[in-house]
Amino acid sequence: MPTLYSALRPLLFRASAEGAHHLSIRAGKLGQRAPGVLRALFRAGLPADQAARLGVRTLGLEFTNPIGIAAGLDKNAELIPMWSAVGLGFCEVGSISAQPSAGNPRPRAFRLPQDRALVNRMGLNNHGLEVIAGRIESTGRPPRFPLVINIVKTHDPGILGDAGVEDFVTSARRLLPLADTLVLNVSCPNTTEGKTFEDPEALAPLLDAVMGARGEMGSEVPVLVKLSPPATVDFDPGAVNELVDLCMERGVAGFVATNTASDREGLRTPSEELEEIGRGGLSGAPLAARAEALVRHLYRRVGAQVPIVGVGGIDSPEEAYRRIRAGATLVELYTGLVYEGPGLIPRTLRRLVELLDRDGLERIQDAVGLDG
Repeated sequence: MPTLYSALRPLLFRASAEGAHHLSIRAGKLGQRAPGVLRALFRAGLPADQAARLGVRTLGLEFTNPIGIAAGLDKNAELIPMWSAVGLGFCEVGSISAQPSAGNPRPRAFRLPQDRALVNRMGLNNHGLEVIAGRIESTGRPPRFPLVINIVKTHDPGILGDAGVEDFVTSARRLLPLADTLVLNVSCPNTTEGKTFEDPEALAPLLDAVMGARGEMGSEVPVLVKLSPPATVDFDPGAVNELVDLCMERGVAGFVATNTASDREGLRTPSEELEEIGRGGLSGAPLAARAEALVRHLYRRVGAQVPIVGVGGIDSPEEAYRRIRAGATLVELYTGLVYEGPGLIPRTLRRLVELLDRDGLERIQDAVGLDG
């Protein structure tokens, strides 16, 4: 049966990908003025005892359900009350950098409908640390709704090495008191210089500095690291294991898997169209198998000790459940919402309960890692 969003999607898709995104943000800002209406529109309709089966306890926090929004959708933390009202269990805002950034020249975001994917080279555009921190401080935080804040190095090729580390630390110091969880975006490919902190020689001093600042502040806010997707499903785990071990040694509390990908492997979109689009991070359905493979590997390596947040190509309730069974304690949506609309959220919550019943499981946390 067609949904309202499926009827509206052709109209939205007439606008550019970035234009539609801005329209969605404006609509969300209007909608969150009436949270009761949003709750009525997007409630999953689950009885309280059934909804309670989706509750998750991890990172020292209580989540009403394991479904959240991924970084990049609400870069500037403008929609925190809305994400709670539409039924999500948490949201991840950002990436936030110490200095504001206009990002890369437009056009910089593109849909690949044949692949249910997006390509973006936004360039980490955001309002900057102080503006966004002030916005978070002035926003009425919904109760029992964990806020995950994602930080990144300022998009400036002149800020490298020690200056890049200090840039990260500046953001961490300001935002740790506001975050329930802090994510270090060390793997974003959408920068002018094309460099990331995933090289162990770069990651080690960054973690030392951020965790050192956290300790000096007396903060117990958990810090997670966001990793790149592997090049293939059957990837060599050596490099990943080195990064994971380095993170664990320094007290990192978990991992987000995965970021966008810079390659264009296995796409249906014609090569000439991809060449016209050019570089940028790929997200959506083509990443699903690779992201799931990384989640499964991480769970086998550290899953009993730390949680994994699964993201990348989750566009159906079944895909969310597969990621959980692979080892993700929490999962995040982004590109799936572009193609499926916000109705994906209540549909996923209802279906997760049905999948638990099918598998004879009582709670969603009982499913974590069953296929790991």
